[in-house]
Amino acid sequence: MKKPLFTFAMCLALGTVFGQSADRKFAIGINGGLSDYHGELNQQWFNMNKAYRGQLGLSGNYYLNPWFNLGLDFTVGKLGFHLPNNMGYRSDMGQGNLNLKFKFNNGKWLKEESVFQPYIFIGTGFAHYLKDKDNLNIAGTDWTGNAGLGFNIMVNEKFGFNYNLNYAYTSRDYRDHHSSGKYNDQFMIHTIGVLFTVGKTKDTDGDGVGDRRDKCPNTPLEVKVDLMGCPLDKDKDGIPDYQDNCPDVAGIASMKGCPDTDGDGITDAEDACPKVAGVASAKGCPDADGDGIPDADDACPDVKGLASMKGCPDADGDGITDADDACPKVKGLAKFNGCPDTDNDGIPDNEDKCPKIAGVAANNGCPEIKAETLKVFERALKGIQFETGKDVIKKTSYGILDNVVKIMNENPSYKLDINGHTDSQGDDAKNMALSQKRAEAVKAYLEKKGIAADRLSAYGFGETKPKASNDTKEGRAENRRVEFVVKFSD
Repeated sequence: MKKPLFTFAMCLALGTVFGQSADRKFAIGINGGLSDYHGELNQQWFNMNKAYRGQLGLSGNYYLNPWFNLGLDFTVGKLGFHLPNNMGYRSDMGQGNLNLKFKFNNGKWLKEESVFQPYIFIGTGFAHYLKDKDNLNIAGTDWTGNAGLGFNIMVNEKFGFNYNLNYAYTSRDYRDHHSSGKYNDQFMIHTIGVLFTVGKTKDTDGDGVGDRRDKCPNTPLEVKVDLMGCPLDKDKDGIPDYQDNCPDVAGIASMKGCPDTDGDGITDAEDACPKVAGVASAKGCPDADGDGIPDADDACPDVKGLASMKGCPDADGDGITDADDACPKVKGLAKFNGCPDTDNDGIPDNEDKCPKIAGVAANNGCPEIKAETLKVFERALKGIQFETGKDVIKKTSYGILDNVVKIMNENPSYKLDINGHTDSQGDDAKNMALSQKRAEAVKAYLEKKGIAADRLSAYGFGETKPKASNDTKEGRAENRRVEFVVKFSD
């Protein structure tokens, strides 16, 4: 029960309903109430023995300005006081007064449009008494001085309720047949009633709130407004509901009234991460690498990647992330950690010395070299002889070289590096030059026997790669050699 009473009280104190104003200057009231006689027979106000006291009346008010109204009140009814043996005072009376009302809802203490509108007044009027059949009064008319107070409770700008207390001090002291000479007869009229305001309110924007009170006089048609004529703003974010895409939640103008908690330019309703600034491509979530995959779902948040790879890159598109791919720039196979096996020999290209020719693991992915071939090359180490200090091949070496020619003809995929070496005797530079010339001499011999030049390469290493010690005759003899190293054409 307390809550409804409190709410009602707050509405009276703070509510805005309008009422009599510069637009609706006239107000007419219909009321009823009780009279309260005060004279020689009764000197106590509000005495319940005053049973002869019913009143009916009309009132009129004219708006002068926010502070004052001009009022005209008129009532008819009974005035009297009950005593035993029918010895009291009673009279039929009509009274009226013209008054000046001071309003507390003047814009300074209370809003002019408040629901609760208290006032006080002073004025002058008359009281006319009719002769009582039992001769309990003296008929006639007195002038009165009036003062009082009251209040209106407005339901809307056209209708409200009124309470009015009118105190009247009359010009004579004998209407009750008694006169003490101390003071004249007095009475109070208490009334409650209804109040109707009359007038035409100017309302330029047609929102139902007069221009005088309208704080937003240019509101578009059919837009709902509050009591002050401004568009409704349910969420109190300063953006009218009719322009607010989120009218029930406080937001910001840049988001058309919707909230953006993290300030990333994406409304909370559309933001998958409303409390953390993000980007539109990740539905409002952070995406440090800009790949469209939110950092929370990105296994590689600092490197742009693919959704299919959980945000990690796969440069060669082989379904293996670059971080796990031993050959990240070449499309390969999972079983070889992302590397290809071009020749399908089971050896990945990154470990295959002959990636385009099927080979064997024992020869690092190159074709297996026959044992007979290896024996020929082994004999060549010692079997190829030159004239002392020269690059002229001795005829005794031709047989070995012819076997090399046969091997090259039988194996067209072979390429051959011819590497010349010397011992440490003599000048280093001369040894280097001699080893190169001897390697070229062997190359020339093989070319002469029909082996294509592009299958042969000659290199001289001088004394830089000894196989044995140069301190012994035997070691120096072993270091003077020509080596054949097989390579393979792609």
